[in-house]
This record gives sequence, structure tokens and C-alpha cells, in this order.
Amino acid sequence: MKNVVLLGFMGTGKSIIGRRLAVELRYRFVDTDHLIEKKAQKRIPQIFSEKGEVYFRNLEVAAVAEAAALEAYVIATGGGVPANSLNMDVLSKTGILVTLIARPEVILKRVQRRAGERPLLKGPDPLGHIYKLLKIREEFYKRSDITIDTSDIQIGESVRRIVDQLKKFKRAVL
Repeated sequence: MKNVVLLGFMGTGKSIIGRRLAVELRYRFVDTDHLIEKKAQKRIPQIFSEKGEVYFRNLEVAAVAEAAALEAYVIATGGGVPANSLNMDVLSKTGILVTLIARPEVILKRVQRRAGERPLLKGPDPLGHIYKLLKIREEFYKRSDITIDTSDIQIGESVRRIVDQLKKFKRAVL
């Protein structure tokens, strides 16, 4: 059975929706950011500050490959995963790609709760930076099979909409 891969910008709900979706589908759940932290034995902000983004992205490629090799999993990915075509190629071979989107203002409100854990949003204009990164990543997110806007809906409704869309892939998932 194929995996269900959740893509999207930080703060769109990949981890929390992913956990609930996994229960609904009777799949297992894995978060590539947690795989990275486990392997590095450090939190992501610490990896960024000590080793830099390039080092982190290399760890991310390895974590994505590890997750993609699993079967019947809901995989929550880091926000930058789709920017690397190698990641997208690997994930699309073993999974159905679901992008979660949200308006930039909603994203900012959500991520401000954990501002210290978001190294890419440090700086004087986090909302402007969100707009900039979303524009850059927009083309990568278009490779998804399904897109769900989580801006104005609760977790349960997001899960329901994903499950409804997955019915198109019934033989692969449900």
C-alpha cells in the first residue's frame, strides 16, 4: 500500500493532521523532522545554528529516503522538502502527495507560538519572509496529487477532506 505524504509550508498542519490521518487510515505515522533530530541527536534550530542549512538539507534528503522506503505510512515532511527535486521524486514513487496550504497571515499566527523553533523565520519581517518562501516553493507544491487549504478549517475537517480525496486512489490507499 502506498504512503500518504504531507507536504506544505511550516504551520500548515502537517504533523498534527498527519497523526490524526494515520489513525483514520490505520496507517503508521512518521515525521521526517523527527527522523533528522533523532539521527543528529539535536533539535533542528540547533542543527541550523551549529552546522547551517546545507548540512540540514543533506540530513533531510536521508530522512526522506528512509521514510519513503516505508509502506502504509502517513509521512509528514519538513516545509522545505519539496524544494529538492530528489525528495519529490523519491516520495512520489511510493506515496500519494498531499499539499497542505494556508494563507501567510494564518501561517505566521500559527508559527509564532513556537517562534524559537523556526530558524528560517528569524529576522525583522517574518511575514514578508513567509511570502517570499511561499512564492519560491509554489511551483514545487504543484506536483502534489491533492491540495487542501487548512486556513479556516479544524484538524478533523482537514482529515475528512484528505480522506475524501484519497478515495480517488482507493486501490493504492484505502
